[in-house]
Amino acid sequence: MGSAVAQCPHGITSHSTGNLGQKKLGYSSRCSKFPCQLDFARFGLLHQGSSAASSSDHSTEFGRRINAVPDMDDMFWDKVPTPLLDMVENPIHLKNLSVQELKELASEIRSELSCIMSEKPNSLKASLAVVELTIAIHHVFHAPVDKILWDVGEQTYAHKILTGRRALMRMMRQKNGLSSFTSRFESEYDSFGTGHGCNSVSAGLGMAIARDIKGKRDRVVTVISNATTLAGQVYEAMSNAGYLDSNMIVILNDSRRSLHPKIEQEPKTSITALSSTLIKIQSSSFFKGITKRIGRGMHELAAKFDEYARGMIGPQGSTLFEELGLYYIGPVDGHNLEDLICVLQQVSSLDSMGPVLIHVITEDNHQDAECNEKIEADNPQEGYDDSVSSSVQTRTYSDCLVDSLLMEAEKHKDIVLVHAGMEMEPSFQVLQETFADRFFDVGMAEQHAVTFSAGLSRGGLRPFCIIPSTFLQRAYDQVVHDVDRQKIPVRFVITSAGLVGNSGPVYCGAFDVTFMSCLPNMIVMAPSDEDELVDMVATAAQIDDRPVCFRYPRGAIVRTDHFMHPGIPLEIGKGRVLVEGKEVALLGYGAMVQNCLKAQALLSRLGIEVTVADARFCKPLDTELLTLLCENHKFLITVEEGSIGGFASHVAQFIALNGHLDGTVKVMNIRNFHFW
Repeated sequence: MGSAVAQCPHGITSHSTGNLGQKKLGYSSRCSKFPCQLDFARFGLLHQGSSAASSSDHSTEFGRRINAVPDMDDMFWDKVPTPLLDMVENPIHLKNLSVQELKELASEIRSELSCIMSEKPNSLKASLAVVELTIAIHHVFHAPVDKILWDVGEQTYAHKILTGRRALMRMMRQKNGLSSFTSRFESEYDSFGTGHGCNSVSAGLGMAIARDIKGKRDRVVTVISNATTLAGQVYEAMSNAGYLDSNMIVILNDSRRSLHPKIEQEPKTSITALSSTLIKIQSSSFFKGITKRIGRGMHELAAKFDEYARGMIGPQGSTLFEELGLYYIGPVDGHNLEDLICVLQQVSSLDSMGPVLIHVITEDNHQDAECNEKIEADNPQEGYDDSVSSSVQTRTYSDCLVDSLLMEAEKHKDIVLVHAGMEMEPSFQVLQETFADRFFDVGMAEQHAVTFSAGLSRGGLRPFCIIPSTFLQRAYDQVVHDVDRQKIPVRFVITSAGLVGNSGPVYCGAFDVTFMSCLPNMIVMAPSDEDELVDMVATAAQIDDRPVCFRYPRGAIVRTDHFMHPGIPLEIGKGRVLVEGKEVALLGYGAMVQNCLKAQALLSRLGIEVTVADARFCKPLDTELLTLLCENHKFLITVEEGSIGGFASHVAQFIALNGHLDGTVKVMNIRNFHFW
């Protein structure tokens, strides 16, 4: 072990301890990846109970709070100095900084983010785009008293750094580390947890109404993005906010990204010196309050004139928010701190403003050239041939799905594909390019995706609706009433089922087997490997009298030879026995069949022979296979990856109703999700 001491800005000495091995301390890269021993006693997760300074309800709500100081153990001689950021432990330290200092702080945060997140540059773009906006929000408002809500977790990295979590940023998406989303259990500065997006306006409105009822005066600020505006809940919340007329601020972070290439190719909204001046006047207390001071009949006339004038100033489509009842201000340059602070200060000073929407224009790659240089300098694989990496890249279930859909689409010219979710996997881009006229990506509009697929089916097509398990939850009402109740043959492809690694509980696909298998007309199946996945695609394509769904996990396939056989339709409700044994039967569902085979191989070495069966179908169950397993074994163990109420529950119900528990068989269940 060796110890390194680095002199840091403002006379702070950084002590770093790690296994030096034979490496020298003279690093050429700016962002060192030297393994440091983090002193969690100083900046880790602190469990705070009630104290004299805090009320009992406050300590209960934020039972686990993060307090952090800059990670001095991670500073080295050659690291880019961040003197201002080193002094910021929480947002209160931003209050006395000048605009010029705030600009320097924005540059330091970008350097910090590009350093600690260099291994995941794609997830970094959204946070790089909102650095100035984040600084302006925390400079003007007083969190955690003022409530700040974010719709998308990828926008919150700068927010996490400024709210005391800088030292733990390297542990994001790791065990006992930071979440990549806002979390009430992580920090008191996270007023509401984000997950699938589009919830911040609804939650913020609830907080605003609760504040009004209690007679408080704190501010509520919600930040939404382009992606979340595709979801209907945002507009439902805005409409209700306009009706209730409670004071709240909605900030639309417009990064000018769209699902529609034609829209992105249109001329972008320009922000000039004149428009900047008009926006400042528009957000002033005089301009906003003048219509409220005019009495009776003249009030509506003045309000209409106000709306018309701002419609002339604002970009195309801005009057939509006015019709929903929000006072529109914008567009504002999201990288101009002077304008951002001015507008936010003026809006925050209004006492009876009602709901306000501030339209902020940002760029993902704004001032990102220096950050890209740092990432490339720290990346030893610069110039690595992509063709080499693609040849050895691990093949995933999604890759197999794409290949099988391509084969089926050649047979059935009426197959169409509908994709929904926060983002699209790279594998599906092949489908989008190959079947440009038969592939529809609707983004976060999962409810629309399901009913849209039902309409395609009623129009005589064969729709495959591709939705990640966790996002299908949002469209469950449409699955029940628009598809299953009417027995419309929509084929649901449920991706990212089960555990999803470091993506965490937000993307975890735990419930789809439970809520899909309880529907009366739905066929529910899951492949044990890529070969069965291909067969189930062929099976789903053949079914034309009822809806069907099948799930598959995120990650690599079982085999490595990459051979694709043509899909063979399976007999509905029929499983299979893979290995015959004695006394103990392992009945796996989906990807867990592979775990059963591994367990069988280990037990076989010990002289214990067990039976392994692949259920294939959760609904309808293979009752003949279940009866055979119960009659010929003393123990039946079901193995699945899902919540209570899923495959094992259907098996247990059948066994109980048919009297198999009266015999000698004992039934057990193994699930991956023990916390549900």
